[in-house]
Amino acid sequence: MAATAVRYLRSVGAPTATEPYEALPRPDLRAVRDDERLAVEPGEFRRVLGHFATGVTVVTTRDEDGPAGFACQSFASLSLDPPLVVFMVGRTSTTWPRIARAGAFCINILGEEQGLLCRGFAVSGADKFAGVAHRPAPVTGSPLLDGVPAWVDCTVQSVHTGGDHLIVVGRIAALGAAEDGAPLLFHRGRFGRFSP
Repeated sequence: MAATAVRYLRSVGAPTATEPYEALPRPDLRAVRDDERLAVEPGEFRRVLGHFATGVTVVTTRDEDGPAGFACQSFASLSLDPPLVVFMVGRTSTTWPRIARAGAFCINILGEEQGLLCRGFAVSGADKFAGVAHRPAPVTGSPLLDGVPAWVDCTVQSVHTGGDHLIVVGRIAALGAAEDGAPLLFHRGRFGRFSP
């Protein structure tokens, strides 16, 4: 599926990096054999990994059908040179194909008062942008949500497979942050606040 997404992005002329860089050699990929799988019950997996506190983001894009987005806590910085970030998205996501078509996205990093906004983007099938103020991000035009303390405007650099998710690498085109503002945190299934 990742190879298909990359071929599609190339075929439609999606934005690419303007500065060349030396790519690492392609890793040898193989399927995981049944005898290599660790028997982990999904509920226990979520319970244990829920102890890792994360920030919360909304990943947005705009294609010919308008704006699209989803709530995402699996986001991280990846590289300073070139400037790259990464997020993970489920293979069954209905938003991912729209991001792939657009070839661009904006990471909206949510603040401590934006739990309801996050919940709105975590549901499927609803009009997630109803009543949500936003403007175009400066380079890609992806929706930049009003009031977020930080944002990262990106083009899709590459896509990799990762089990039941895809690993999307974005090349940073622009970014910005407010001078202050506390993050929205997610820990053990609940939102929380940062306290120094």
